[in-house]
Amino acid sequence: MHRFVIHGITRTRKRPSTWVPCEYIFGHKDLKTCKNWFERLMACINNEGNRPKNLMVFVHPLCGKGRGVRNWDTVAPLFDRAKIKTKVIVTERAGHAYDTLASLSDIELKALDGVVAVGGDGLFNEILNGILSSRYKASYPPTPEGFGYFESDENCEEQIRNGLNCSVRTPDSASTTFPGNSSKCDDHEPLLSTSQPTVLEIPSQNPSKEPCTGDQDHLVSFPNDWFRLGIIPSGSTDAIVLSTTGERDPVTSALLIILGRRMSLDIAQVVRWKSSPTAEVLPTVRYAASFAGYGFYGEVIRESENYRWMGPARYDFSGTMVFLKHRSYEAKVAFLEIPNTNSLTASADDVTGAQPLQSRHKKSRKIICRTNCFVCKEASTSGQNSEDEITDSSRKICENSKWVWSEGRFLSVGAAVISCRNERAPDGLVADAHLSDGFLHLLLIRDCPLPLYLWHLTQFTKKGSDPLSFKFVEHHKTPAFTFISSHDESVWNLDGEIFQACEVSVQACRGLVNLFASGPEV
Repeated sequence: MHRFVIHGITRTRKRPSTWVPCEYIFGHKDLKTCKNWFERLMACINNEGNRPKNLMVFVHPLCGKGRGVRNWDTVAPLFDRAKIKTKVIVTERAGHAYDTLASLSDIELKALDGVVAVGGDGLFNEILNGILSSRYKASYPPTPEGFGYFESDENCEEQIRNGLNCSVRTPDSASTTFPGNSSKCDDHEPLLSTSQPTVLEIPSQNPSKEPCTGDQDHLVSFPNDWFRLGIIPSGSTDAIVLSTTGERDPVTSALLIILGRRMSLDIAQVVRWKSSPTAEVLPTVRYAASFAGYGFYGEVIRESENYRWMGPARYDFSGTMVFLKHRSYEAKVAFLEIPNTNSLTASADDVTGAQPLQSRHKKSRKIICRTNCFVCKEASTSGQNSEDEITDSSRKICENSKWVWSEGRFLSVGAAVISCRNERAPDGLVADAHLSDGFLHLLLIRDCPLPLYLWHLTQFTKKGSDPLSFKFVEHHKTPAFTFISSHDESVWNLDGEIFQACEVSVQACRGLVNLFASGPEV
């Protein structure tokens, strides 16, 4: 009897989001028949255009107490079995992945079907910025009148007359940097000590020049349909993987990559105009895939640097220390209010009383993002597929919306791009945030008594709770917002990376990148 093995996947009823490898053994007494079956099956597999053939893999050796290397050793045989070529790079220093991808020529990038991060959200953020920094040339986020630094630009005069500053120029003068001391989260342990922080500068983004090779025939731009990013979860929280697959399982993520699953993901473009109140205006562009937060969220990451010896536990300890300090920050926030979106707002007078804390606004039914989400599909169908269409979409948003200001003292200012699920917050920061609908969820937590803030934070740990219903919490669904602070007392947290800024503008770039994922099953 001649036999051959077919490798497949199976799922369990209890955990439908978990994919488990399985084997099916077939046999026949005739060898020629077995070979015929085998050749036909291989022909079918080779005809599946979605499956990747060439991948670049970055492995972080120290993330999650060394889980990066162990997890890659576990899933690497699956890629070999699927005949997928992988170029594996074990990172040796902070910014290694960023430096490699930013300097990669477009010819080299086009030879790849995607890039995979074996690490956490921080390593993925480094890869994301390395790819987009010199290849994505969309306009700056829209800003309210009086804020924009290019108000004399001819292209902006009409928007200014209408009370808006929708910059249509590409950020040629922007400085896109990735700090060499970006080891401010568990995913960026510095592996090579340096005498001083290193900043990796990316050349100015000029549409008339090919950023890597000078060959226009090989220009790579985003968004596009063929290039995808993947994550083998190995970090401390793995919020991006949990939000996009529903499971924090390396094997499941590897199988999603091997089978060529594809889904679009919104990305937040963060433009820092000033790093401090006295600093010169120098626009610096960064990208975030999951979250951008100021105040409490930034201080937790900054405080954790003092306790690196504790490992991932330092985040819990640092969070407690920052919580007990109970600091608030004076700031002004302007956001685009879009018709037909629900916002839960609170005034400063609402947060001191002991009356019931549920918002007076009627709750709307939450539509959770799942596999084959109709909200994301609807946005994708009516959305854009190129940089020009992203700019056109931004203009239309400006025309059909108005700026709303919110100012005062805030414990935190945050914007969730996705739900940001993690093991401590099973529903995430915003349970009904979608993966590709073109919106940010702006969370403004006003100053309030410490016990009420604790009550708010504990609601995140309970599945099915509503932590955003408190009166001192503002929740706005918006495509863009602007943040202004007259001090530099705190920092921004971009996917777990520290970003010093006192004036920023942020916008959601709908479906800017594709992931090897299909959305959570549950």
